[in-house]
Amino acid sequence: MAYKKELWGNMPDGKEVYLYTLENGNGVSASFTDLGAVWVSMFVLDREGKKTDVVLGYDTVSQYIENPPHFGAPIGRSANRIANAKFTINGKEYAIEANNGVNNLHSGSDLYHSRLWETEVEETEEGTKISFSLFSPDKDQGFPGNATITASYTLTQEDSLILSYHMICDQDTLANFTNHSYFNLDGQDGGYAMKQRVWIDADTYTRADEGSIPTGEITPVKGTPMDFTTMKPIEQDINEDYEALIFGGGFDHNWVLNHPEGEVSLCAAAESDKTGIRMEVFTDLPGMQFYTANFLKNGMIGKGGAVYEKRCCYCFETQYYPDAINKPEFPSPLLKAGEEYQTVTIYKFAIAE
Repeated sequence: MAYKKELWGNMPDGKEVYLYTLENGNGVSASFTDLGAVWVSMFVLDREGKKTDVVLGYDTVSQYIENPPHFGAPIGRSANRIANAKFTINGKEYAIEANNGVNNLHSGSDLYHSRLWETEVEETEEGTKISFSLFSPDKDQGFPGNATITASYTLTQEDSLILSYHMICDQDTLANFTNHSYFNLDGQDGGYAMKQRVWIDADTYTRADEGSIPTGEITPVKGTPMDFTTMKPIEQDINEDYEALIFGGGFDHNWVLNHPEGEVSLCAAAESDKTGIRMEVFTDLPGMQFYTANFLKNGMIGKGGAVYEKRCCYCFETQYYPDAINKPEFPSPLLKAGEEYQTVTIYKFAIAE
């Protein structure tokens, strides 16, 4: 399988930034940059055989250095929210940045996706694999321990992109990575995406307060707008007078996936009637945040001059539940010293039947 490496720009200190593009035998391609290990593009074939980029993003390095919506970014050490921006491990309280009201969101402002990562490309049985590695020192973003982190992407001949995460640390710490790509199966420049249909294999979700912090309650989706157990247009229930939708400004919640934790299985799917593109999501993680870009700033300029607006896209962020480090009843994101954090999420593309 082919890959291409090209100089893409420079960091403020002059360091070079590269763009890497993987392509399989079907003409499907995906691009990534060593700036933040970010997923920049995903060109898949629509029902007419036209190449369509279904991942939102930018054209330049300078835009990705800022990247306020986290387009394509791996988020860590802790994705999503931590209540009151603090947590306790082994009896010691750690305070991290309160960057979302009184809470912490996506670990803080010193983001991993604003840093240069080390890069390695290799051929595997599954396809060409690009791995980005980062050393995160003790107290980085306020988290304990010296951590070595790897985020890898593999493009397969079956038009799947495999995202795998690995981390090891010399102290007990928190590990909860996700990818924050925004999808529009009409194309990244396709505009309003809420007519696209979504299915989520989850009978419950984690109820949250006005600050999007889980209350600890696991709430059934049946009979509510949160029910995606049968595929439906995203817009069908998005404006209903329902607490979760009012608090989130639309869908922005963690669904409790039905599969056993640690078992890689199909957990979600989306389809576009316009292009015929279907995307399936597989993961071994216990939760998934489905986010309908309710807070995306209108008029943002993306790739090729595309104008991005609120609800022009959506995210499938596989994860441990928000604030799980402070909720002992939730599956734990605690990583013990010397143990390995390993998890995988797969995005598979096809034509809907």
